[in-house]
Parts: sequence; structure tokens; C-alpha cells
Amino acid sequence: MQAEQKPLRADARRNRERLLEVARQAFAAEGLSVPLDEIARRAGVGPGTLYRHFPTKEALFEAVVHARLRHLVDQARALRDSEDPGAALFLMLDRIVADAAAKADLVDALAGAGVEVRTAVAASAADLRGGIGHLLAAAQKAGTLRDDIDIADLMTVLSGVLLALRHPATRVTDPRRTLAILRDGLRAAVSPPQGAGSAD
Repeated sequence: MQAEQKPLRADARRNRERLLEVARQAFAAEGLSVPLDEIARRAGVGPGTLYRHFPTKEALFEAVVHARLRHLVDQARALRDSEDPGAALFLMLDRIVADAAAKADLVDALAGAGVEVRTAVAASAADLRGGIGHLLAAAQKAGTLRDDIDIADLMTVLSGVLLALRHPATRVTDPRRTLAILRDGLRAAVSPPQGAGSAD
């Protein structure tokens, strides 16, 4: 039976968080080519400290991606009981797109190294999808979003937006304008007043 993992001491917890932050910046800028010893140096800790927390570069990379997803999951959960679920969903989509530039760099670098990221972070990704699905269903129930789409449709469209914004040809595109188009497509159609547009 595996021994229960002890909570980290305050100094060890600070070191781990510092290593994750430095690694996030390094991997986003340089990909997986940055050496672990260099990450330790930038974080102001010894290599031994880094290896105690993250025995391999892949383990560190997965921890970075996982931490980013959990942050988004927490934000989605905080919006669950919003009085305006439609606005809450749009806010969540805004946050995901704002976060995507750095996350895309990380995932691209990981994929380029031949390391599978999806398995390591599958549970967190599923939690995020579930949080977005809850907001979508609530907004549809409130009548503010079209009711002919489901979470699979929304995630497909969102993934397409993120991929497009990552493409070198569209790097100058304003994400806010792209999101405005997405929001317009998601809103429930408003029926015109009875008799409007009728010929006399």
C-alpha cells in the first residue's frame, strides 16, 4: 500500500510554485529545449530542489499544463451560480481565449517533443468541459442562448477559434472581435414584433 503523501512545508510549497511559474514562462518562450538546470537557476533554487518536485522535464511540463487548466476550472465553478448565465458563459469564453496564447505555445512545444499531454491532463480538461457545459445549459434554460447546440458543438467552435488565432497568418487578429462574432452566433434569436415586415 502506497504511503500517504505528506503536505509540503511552506518553503517547499513556495519553491514548487516558483518553479512552476518560471517553467511556464520558459516553456512558452523556448519550448522544451530549455534545460531543467536553467529553470532551477532562474527560479533561484538548486537543481536538487527541482528534481525532488519534478523528476523529469515531462513531469514539470505536465504540471504546468495541469495548473493552468485547474485555474480555468476554478473560474468556471465560481461562475456556476451567476444570475446571468449567458454573460457568465461569455466571460468564461473570454478568459479561455485570453489564456490560450500562452497555453497554445506550451501544448505546441510538448507535442513537438513527442510527449502526450492529453492523458496527463485529461481529468482537468473534462472538468473544464463540464463547467462550460453547465453554463451553456443554464444560459439555454434562461433563454439567452440558442437551444439547438450542445457542449460538443460549442467546444468544436471554440477549438476552431483557438486554432485560428494560433495560426501565423492570423496572429494580428484581435481576439475580442473574433469573440464578438462567436457571441453573436450563440445568442438566441429574437423574434421580430408580430406583423413587422408585413406588406400593407
